[in-house]
Amino acid sequence: MSLLLFNKLAIFFPLILNPWSLSLRQEPTHFLQLFFFFFRFLCSTSLSRISTQNHHTDYKNLVLSRLERDSARVDSLTTKLLFALNGVKKSELKPVPTEIQAEALSTPIVSGTSQGSGEYFTRVGVGNPVKQYYMVLDTGSDINWIQCEPCTDCYQQSDPIFNPSGSSSYSPVTCSSRQCSSLEVSTCRSGKCLYQVSYGDGSYTVGEFVTETMSFGSSGNIKGVALGCGHDNEGLFVGAAGLLGLGGGSLSLTSQIKAKSFSYCLVDRDSSGSSTLDFNSGLPAGSVVAPLMKSGKINTFYYIGLTGFSVGGQPVKIAPGLFDMDESGEGGVIIDCGTAITRLQTQAYNALRDAFVRLTKDLPTTSGVALFDTCYDLSSKSSVKVPTVSFHFGGGKSLDLPAKNYLVPVDSTGTFCFAFAPTSSSLSIIGNVQQQGTRVSFDLANKRVGFSSHKC
Repeated sequence: MSLLLFNKLAIFFPLILNPWSLSLRQEPTHFLQLFFFFFRFLCSTSLSRISTQNHHTDYKNLVLSRLERDSARVDSLTTKLLFALNGVKKSELKPVPTEIQAEALSTPIVSGTSQGSGEYFTRVGVGNPVKQYYMVLDTGSDINWIQCEPCTDCYQQSDPIFNPSGSSSYSPVTCSSRQCSSLEVSTCRSGKCLYQVSYGDGSYTVGEFVTETMSFGSSGNIKGVALGCGHDNEGLFVGAAGLLGLGGGSLSLTSQIKAKSFSYCLVDRDSSGSSTLDFNSGLPAGSVVAPLMKSGKINTFYYIGLTGFSVGGQPVKIAPGLFDMDESGEGGVIIDCGTAITRLQTQAYNALRDAFVRLTKDLPTTSGVALFDTCYDLSSKSSVKVPTVSFHFGGGKSLDLPAKNYLVPVDSTGTFCFAFAPTSSSLSIIGNVQQQGTRVSFDLANKRVGFSSHKC
């Protein structure tokens, strides 16, 4: 099942199995052979559950809904960068003094599909005595938060909602603390720090900013982690109790625990298995390594040294330095596990798409779907060959993508689309569809990011 083609758009389309799947084998001609077969839905009630809960009547409707949300997230990320470049922020984030020490930690990562979500979840413990919760992973934001009793408005989650009164390690953050002043949006009430975080899809969380003990399986626990205790949480969150911010800002989990490195592997969406989120574990042997850079304007994002692509073993012609970040902070490429579809500057996207189209002239085309402009009708095919798409980094390093990471189903009738999209922003984003099945390691101390296939 790990080679199913529908894995990818199922990245954000929960509880329903697209009836198209594939197995892959690499061919020496830089093409991948795709074998398609048809099978029944594994759960006859899946579609009715989706329709009841989320008003999606079929697979394509679900695809369109998730793509719309993904576009809203990308707009939010680019707007956040634009504000930073133009000095809209009132103040730069300040380092938070803490006694937390770096240590090796590990906790499971699972697909959120079984919980009704299109996100990736990790399992962490909160409070003392510890209680376990599913939390969404997000490298594109910094603030950690969890839903808390009493709820003014809380969405449905799979675990019981966290009750602060039952934890001896729960401690409100004061208004004069550096944690409170480091929040982008905060206010003070009765001497307590209140926070608000909004996301690009319209979701938000509001509540009290506190410190708590967080536990990571049997690998250890960390006391005094600053996080939001959300009493009013609305939007498209499903299943998870909250969110782990893994960005580069001072309030992110990675910064608070002084991680020298962290890594994750996003398992295939249909998989019932798990991988891990690891801290301070280093890069696996044999990793494809790229430069990891930070912007002087915004601390959250992780920029990587992408230099270009190849399709079918042939380099794609793009302008030199097209993906460079300039001195003002414009441009560059970030990697984000919360964005689904990779967005590329229009010039780069057009070149990559055209190279792919030239080598797939034998495939029957069909009209575009939502943000995808290059789609194929493969309903009559039992197998097809598609050219291998590869990312190129500095020093001659390259990463070959599995076909299921760039040719994805968008309905239940055999329509597949090239899973990249253009953006008018100068910022490009590598999303989680292209990361699926690869361990992505952030060596923060040495400013490197590594990609390791089959290390999940």
